[in-house]
This record gives sequence, C-alpha cells and structure tokens, in this order.
Amino acid sequence: MFKFLKGKNEASTEQPTSGMFTRLKQGLAKTRATFTSGLANLLLGKKELNADLLNEIEILLLSADVGVDTTEQLIKTLTQKLARKELSDSEAAFDCLQQEMSQLLTPCDVPLTIGSAHKPFVLLVVGINGSGKTTTIGKLAHFYKQQHQVMLAAGDTFRAAAIQQLQIWGERNHIPVIAQQPGADTAAVIYDAFEAAKARGADLLIADTAGRLHTQSNLMAELQKVKRVLTKIDPTAPHEVLIVLDATLGQNALTQVKQFNEAVGVTGIALTKLDGTAKGGIIFAIAKETKIPIRFIGVGEGIEDLRPFCADEFVDALFSR
Repeated sequence: MFKFLKGKNEASTEQPTSGMFTRLKQGLAKTRATFTSGLANLLLGKKELNADLLNEIEILLLSADVGVDTTEQLIKTLTQKLARKELSDSEAAFDCLQQEMSQLLTPCDVPLTIGSAHKPFVLLVVGINGSGKTTTIGKLAHFYKQQHQVMLAAGDTFRAAAIQQLQIWGERNHIPVIAQQPGADTAAVIYDAFEAAKARGADLLIADTAGRLHTQSNLMAELQKVKRVLTKIDPTAPHEVLIVLDATLGQNALTQVKQFNEAVGVTGIALTKLDGTAKGGIIFAIAKETKIPIRFIGVGEGIEDLRPFCADEFVDALFSR
C-alpha cells in the first residue's frame, strides 16, 4: 500500500521502507547502469580530478538526457569547486554531483494535497497518445482511494478502448466511473461527472482526456474548452492539471510539458516508464527548465509502481553504488 508522504515543511522521521526503495532502485536500473555506473568507473578510486575527467562526466550527463543547459550548470559547478580546491579528490566530485542533482529536483518535490477546500477536487489528466494516461489514472485511483472517496470521468471519448479500460480500473478499485458513448463531447462528459461527484459527496474526481500531440492546436483548444466548462460549476476548477509524460521520449517529453503548460496551465507532472529507459536523466532537465511540481513517477508496471515523487529518495536510488 502507498504511504502519503509528508511535505517539506512537516517534521518527519519516517524513512522509505527497504522494499519500496529496492523497487525504486530496480526501476531506475537502466539509467543507473549507464549513467551512475559510468560515473563511478570514472571517478571512484581515482585521486585526480582534471579537465579530461570533467569532459567525460559531461558526456555521461548528456547521454542520460540530463539536457544541455542542465549539464552545463552541473559542469560549471564542478569546475568552480575544483578551481577553489573544494574537491579533494574524484570521490568528492561524485558526492558533489549527487548533491547538486538533488538540489535541482528539490524545488519540484511538492506532493499533491487533496484537501477539504475543494470538494470534489478535480484532477484533470492530459498528455499525448501512448504516454500511459489511462493506466496512470487507474493507479492514482488505487492510491487515493485509501483515504478519499474517488470517482472517475471517462473523458477520452475518442478511443472506445480507453472508456472500457477506465471502467475496468473502476471495477477493480470499486470506484464509480461516469462515461458516455464513444464520440461524445469530452467537456460534456467531464461536466456531468463533476455534477455527479458533487451530488454523491466525492472527495476527488479524476478526469481522463484523449491523447493529443502538443502540435494539434484544435485538440489543445478542446482542453481549454474543458477548463472553461468546469469553471461554470467551480471557478477554481480544475484544481490540478496533471500531465503524464513518457520518460522514454527523452527531450521530447520536455517539449511536451512546455507546450501543454502554455495551452492549459500544467500544475503537476507524472513521469512514467522510467524503468524502460536509460535516459531517466530527463527528469533533471524537466525540473530545471519548467519548475513544475513532479507529483508522481512510474518505475514499473505494478499497481504500486506509480509512487509519489521524493527528490532525495530518487537521487539516492540513482546514485546507489
């Protein structure tokens, strides 16, 4: 079962269970095999840190899809510390890089809070085809139903299989799903679901939407319509616009979140399929360039492999030797 993580401003002595941390390490195995193992081979056990070594570190960062700007910032920090003689040896550089990368993610380590101020709290899920939106919604429903009354809205009316898939997740989690026929107006479906959630006293409504490319202006306009329709019931809705990103797409995932954010105002990110890529470093580029909270990460196909994001835990697992 998932645990709700405390926010940064809440005192907590809880540590992730060994089983959860092990799953996270396993989920990041491909990225760690290329990036962390390569970094360890370069640095650990060597006494001298020089320009040639920094160049090799830069190549490793870029190969993990950390991104050009982020890589330049990290290399600049190492170079400055080296010039000031703040790095005693190569192992100190390894530890310094781990610390700097953790600091990149920390501003985006903001858990999603489903409070009582909005009832129901409307979580609108967006993203491109194949990113894992509907599956992510099913896992989110499993996560949140532990403490909240949840309902689902089958707003992906373009793909009949998406409606059926969401209904299966609803049955599995014993959660009601509001759906209409394929081809129905998405905004109307989500509007009806919002009204039903209010009438039934639900705490959380998670709404699916059809996958669309960020370049499809007509479909992006449809998402804007959904937002406008929701505000007729509650001027503050939707309360979260969560984009589901496929980590295997690397830098293209960064482009997606920027374009969706410009169109509909993304407030949170779920980064899926980290277990399927050696380029999990994209999370650092996303954090640095967007500053949008990373709410969840997916590190496997299991229902509990979608987990709340924790910056320190993520970097610890990535740099685990």
